[in-house]
Amino acid sequence: MTRRGLVLGGGGVLGAAWMIGALSALEEHEGVDARHYDYIVGTSAGSVVGALLAAGVTVEELRSQELRGVVETGPLAGFHWDYESATGGDRPPTPKAGLGSVELLRRHRGRLGALPPTAVIAALLPEGRGRLDAVGAMVRHAIPSGWARHRGLRVTAVDYDAGERVAFGGPGAPEVDLADAVMASCAIPGWYQPVVMGHRRFIDGGAWSSTNADLLIGEGLSDVVVLAPQVSFAPDQPAALAPRIERQWRARVTARVLHELQRLHADGADVTVLGPGAEDLEAFGANMMDVSRRPRVIETSLRTSLAALREAGELPAAAPFDAVAESLETPS
Repeated sequence: MTRRGLVLGGGGVLGAAWMIGALSALEEHEGVDARHYDYIVGTSAGSVVGALLAAGVTVEELRSQELRGVVETGPLAGFHWDYESATGGDRPPTPKAGLGSVELLRRHRGRLGALPPTAVIAALLPEGRGRLDAVGAMVRHAIPSGWARHRGLRVTAVDYDAGERVAFGGPGAPEVDLADAVMASCAIPGWYQPVVMGHRRFIDGGAWSSTNADLLIGEGLSDVVVLAPQVSFAPDQPAALAPRIERQWRARVTARVLHELQRLHADGADVTVLGPGAEDLEAFGANMMDVSRRPRVIETSLRTSLAALREAGELPAAAPFDAVAESLETPS
């Protein structure tokens, strides 16, 4: 029996919009219902999209919410989402003073190199002041308490003091409400407050990995689709400084994600990865939290993602992993 996985990566407000466009294209091209993948791994923005899919929200309903802010059917019916205020704006509030996690740095003193560099940076950043209550309220509208019935859902976060990745919904993870897990997965270091559950503080799963696709290794999957808003195999070359810096960061993220996908492919899965192309990157701009760009991003993604999927053998933005690995230098 075919077992399939869907990986939804991090990428802020615009990353979520891009993924919803890509999911629409994926459903049209493959004739699949995104809610029915055996495993769904969500990180940061991808955790919101993944949690809602696992709660039974259709891609069409997600698209309606993105474009109109309200959904009339399904688990989100009647919930109003105000993009202008829900995520606290496109700039972070002034953070608290001091290091975000002295405990993480202390515990891993002398072996910080064993952690992802982004996790170490997260510990060095000051603790944010932003709140994600609106995100939690949206998830609770669909799933008031407990976890989704979809038992293959994994929501990633990082234990801010232990310096460990946690895949909520997976074996050995604390049992928490889905809404709390999603807020933790979205708690960008230096921007939002860590989410406290029990005696532990959790931050954005992207502090460990942009996709955390390696969580699917060993699950016996035959096919895995990875939607990665922070990855690009066809980058543009902007003239302005801020976008150039963003593209340099994106190149590093791409290299790391390719390493994860190489391991997943070696585990026996056919992996297809979809990342933004040059036209998508132009729609993004330099700030992935700029809510004003959402309509343009989703419209662009609907078109470019479908084109990429139709021409997977020719376009590096969407291709079987074999083709991507051959065309790019993959880290060892």
